[in-house]
Amino acid sequence: MSLTRFLVAILLFSTITNYLHAGSLKGNVKFDGKPPKKKTLRMDADPVCGSAHSGPVYSESFKINSAGDLAECLVWLKNVEYSGGLPKEPVVIDQRGCVYIPHVFGMQAGQELLIKNNDPTLHNIHSMPKVNKEFNFAMPKVVKEKKSTFEKSEDPFYIKCDIHPWMKCWAFVSDHPYFAVTDTNGNYLIDNIPAGTYEVVCWQEKFKKNPLTATVTVGDKAVTKDFTFSRPKKK
Repeated sequence: MSLTRFLVAILLFSTITNYLHAGSLKGNVKFDGKPPKKKTLRMDADPVCGSAHSGPVYSESFKINSAGDLAECLVWLKNVEYSGGLPKEPVVIDQRGCVYIPHVFGMQAGQELLIKNNDPTLHNIHSMPKVNKEFNFAMPKVVKEKKSTFEKSEDPFYIKCDIHPWMKCWAFVSDHPYFAVTDTNGNYLIDNIPAGTYEVVCWQEKFKKNPLTATVTVGDKAVTKDFTFSRPKKK
């Protein structure tokens, strides 16, 4: 066997072994302290938006339950080698009731992004990335769908509506599938992680300049890593 074939065989064996010992990372994200007061969104500038809701609509920048669990936090692994394909299904953003659903999402670089407009009014969706190419296009009520994509991995950035200033959501673009968004109970799960030691990042919109990080070693068993955000102490 030539040296080249031998090295290729070793590499393939190592890769297969890692995937055979794939594990998972799970955990919970909390906030320690008194949560900020809910902010009511003013939608009366557009009668269509105001009439879409029977009660007040609150900002989704800090979604916390009575137990202190934080929803819509992004958790991802850094520096993961991945050679698999892209999901066949697109990531979907819906404009409904003049808010973006979901408020926070992750996707893989090159994966299709399907943008829907279920409101009988004009929206103008405008992405604000620093690495990827931005998009900026109008979606009148007769335009129900648009498609786009982001080709490069990028830390969370926001997408806004230029017509309705309260409308904002956050996108994370990854070069691998090992990321998750916390649910309403602050829980997350990342499956099928190749065995290894990784840096894991936890991001929350209000703490976007100070994400939490940790180092985890993943094997063939589930690993748990919890995160807790807190207000910075006054100096």
